[in-house]
Amino acid sequence: MNLRELSIATFNLYNLNEPGLPMYSDAAGWTLEQYRLKLEWVARQLRILKPDVCGFQELWHRDSLANGLARADMTDAYDVLVPPDATGTKIVCAAIVRKGLLAGEPDWIETFPEKFVLRSSGDDPQTPDINVSIRGFSRPVLHFTIKPRKADPAIHVYVCHFKSKAPTQVFREPWFNADKPTYGKHATGLGAALSTIRRTAEAGALRFLLTEQMKGNDTPVIVLGDINDGQLSNTANVLTGQPRYLVGDSVGGGDTALYTAQTLQEYRDTRDVYYTHVHQDMRESLDHILVSQEFYDNSRKRVWLFGGLVINNDHLNFEDHKADGTNDHGIIRATFKYKPMKKEAEEIAGDAG
Repeated sequence: MNLRELSIATFNLYNLNEPGLPMYSDAAGWTLEQYRLKLEWVARQLRILKPDVCGFQELWHRDSLANGLARADMTDAYDVLVPPDATGTKIVCAAIVRKGLLAGEPDWIETFPEKFVLRSSGDDPQTPDINVSIRGFSRPVLHFTIKPRKADPAIHVYVCHFKSKAPTQVFREPWFNADKPTYGKHATGLGAALSTIRRTAEAGALRFLLTEQMKGNDTPVIVLGDINDGQLSNTANVLTGQPRYLVGDSVGGGDTALYTAQTLQEYRDTRDVYYTHVHQDMRESLDHILVSQEFYDNSRKRVWLFGGLVINNDHLNFEDHKADGTNDHGIIRATFKYKPMKKEAEEIAGDAG
């Protein structure tokens, strides 16, 4: 396979599960009619986007994704990456990959790297010690490789879903119940702090894995998914490494840097209307596509040129997603055109001569 264009999407499925199966505190799950509407909407979005690769979050049951693809008449077009134990009892990350693109077998990363440590005695005498003991991802990270060009290195793809901003429910904890008069009024604040710590740890652990993967070897990487935080958040900064975005004819790039497709699109738009989630009338970008320097326009080592980004988010204007089968996140697709920087420079030099 030698693609001239590559399209990547990320799609939060809003608890896609088989009808009648319990989810969280909802013992009844989806009704048959709600399930039918969800499948129709998922199928319609897939037909519109037609991605070469699409990462999914909030999938509960492997059959539900298979049924959505069947509704879209796309079953034969894709390899489906879903863990064997996705039988409706927990949330998983999944993906579809256009036939012929997948290289090797997928794996789901549950635990943090063995040598990943979040422990410090502080930068100065005023700073107390800190020790974070989280050892795994809330949702296992899906990792797989694709080969859109026969002669080029395989591209490593990671699909992630980090801890949400919703406060962790601490009311079940023994320490909470041992002193409800004290902790009852602090449940929201303490829960939000715990969620932030967990999400930051997950970002740090994935960043650790990415650096090990990318450092000093020009490995192309794409990270996509619901990180439950914004483009300029600390969560995103930990993941990306906060690279510098160049302008004009400047060239550079970062060995382990990740560039947000949102920022790449902002450099082309006269107006930024990018959002993927609405909560209490606040519009945020929680879902992201992050790419290594091989996909960055101004990188000396560019292989793929950014072609543009679209966000399907009109459905977020309406809140009753159960009634119409929609989800509560926008869907993102980014496209890249095969246009290596070196080849482009040679063509320019030839024209000048």
